[in-house]
Amino acid sequence: MILYGIANCDSVRKAKKTLELQGHEYQFHDFRKQGLTPDIIQAWLKQVDYSQLINTRSTSWKTLTDEQKHAVENQDLTFVCQLPTLIKRPVLQTDHRILIGFNLAEYQSL
Repeated sequence: MILYGIANCDSVRKAKKTLELQGHEYQFHDFRKQGLTPDIIQAWLKQVDYSQLINTRSTSWKTLTDEQKHAVENQDLTFVCQLPTLIKRPVLQTDHRILIGFNLAEYQSL
């Protein structure tokens, strides 16, 4: 399992705590520090819709220009990788599925 997110994000902290309480081993990938690649996002998109991945309610989204928003909406993955805070957090990648955002019931069903 790989948990993608940002270390100081409350949702990511909740996800980490839940995984640890359930005894799951996971790797943490801080996409602000370690970055993301278009290939990683493409792998996620095989299981989730692009619209689920982008957080249009985030501060990062609100600060984008119309041109930048257009690039994101047109799935410019290189641009999204440059601004990983546009991605909803956390992203949990298991062997069988991708979970976007923190939902306690989903995490407990792992």
